[in-house]
Amino acid sequence: MSYGVAYSRRAIQHLQNLHDFIANQGSPLAAVSFVGSIFEYCDQFGTFPQRGTARDDLRPDMRVVGFQRRATILFRIDDAAKRVVILGVYYGGQDYEAVIKSDADEE
Repeated sequence: MSYGVAYSRRAIQHLQNLHDFIANQGSPLAAVSFVGSIFEYCDQFGTFPQRGTARDDLRPDMRVVGFQRRATILFRIDDAAKRVVILGVYYGGQDYEAVIKSDADEE
């Protein structure tokens, strides 16, 4: 069974920021390559969406998976719509838990 993969606005912004950060460090080619590999990895969630660790303690149906020991990808599975939604990509030990908790406080 195949699921579609969608990216939230936040995830797209995270990936753009990550690209810009790496490119500004002097390696535009590495930026394109690294961000592209994250997209390729996330697109594979459509085949096997139940990967990673469930983090229902932060948000219902949210899952977390690491990428190359440098990034953390947050996503949720929408079984009814047969879709995986990439919620965010946090790089280099960013505190995604604090962001998710502060978002919940604003809801």
